[in-house]
Amino acid sequence: MAKRGKKYLNALKLVDKNKLYSLEEAVETLKEMEKVLQRKFDETVELIFNLGVDPRYPDQMVRGSVVLPHGLGKELKVLVITQGEKLKEAEEAGADYVGGEDIIEKILKEGWIDFDVVIASPDMMPKVAKLGRVLGPRGLMPNPKVGTVTQNIKKAVSEAKKGRVEFKVDKTGNLHIPIGKISFDNQKLVENAQEVIDVVQKLKPSGLKGQYMKNAVLKTTMSPSVKLDLASILRSLETKAA
Repeated sequence: MAKRGKKYLNALKLVDKNKLYSLEEAVETLKEMEKVLQRKFDETVELIFNLGVDPRYPDQMVRGSVVLPHGLGKELKVLVITQGEKLKEAEEAGADYVGGEDIIEKILKEGWIDFDVVIASPDMMPKVAKLGRVLGPRGLMPNPKVGTVTQNIKKAVSEAKKGRVEFKVDKTGNLHIPIGKISFDNQKLVENAQEVIDVVQKLKPSGLKGQYMKNAVLKTTMSPSVKLDLASILRSLETKAA
C-alpha cells in the first residue's frame, strides 16, 4: 500500500470511520478536508457505490445516465453525427461539432477526438459502428441506453451541455459517478448527489436477489472517503417523491 502524506493523514482525522454521514455532513466534511489538503486544482467530487450485482450477467448490468441539476462544473464539447435535416437541428441546439460521414472519416484517418460527448441519430449507427475501436475504449461510443443514440437531437445536446453523466458498473460491482467540483456550493453538491442516488436506485435490476446498494461513499479526487447513511438518504428521497 502506498505511503500516505502528512496532509492526507491529517484530513483522514476529520472522518469518523464508525459513522454513517448524511449528504449534508459528508459534503461539509469534504470541504473541511480540502482546507487541510490544500490542493492546487479544483478537485472533482465523486459518488462511489458498491452494488450487490454480478455484472457478468446481462440482466444485472447497471448502466445509464443522469442529468445533474447543477452540472459538472466544466463545459463539455459535444459532437453530433447525423444527416439531412438533423444537421441543422444539432447546430441550432448548440452542438460544438456536427457532421456525417465526413466527420467519421476525420476520426478514423486523423485520430481526431477533441470532444467529450458523441450523439448520433439511429440512421447513422451502421456507419458509426466503424468508430467502435476508437470511441469504445474511451467510453464515447453512442448508446441508446444512455440517450446518445436518439432522434431527439435537440434534447440530447441540451442535456449533455447541462451536465449529463453516463455511468456503467465495473466488473467488481462498483459504480463511480462524478457529481461536481469541490468549489461548488454545498447545496448544489447535495442536490446533484440526491439526483444521482435517485436515478441509480431506479435502475435496480428487477430479478436481483439480496441487497442492491451495499454502501456508498463521497470523496474528492485525492481525499479520504466519507461513508454515507444510504438507508436514511433513500428514505428521505422516497418521502420527497411521495
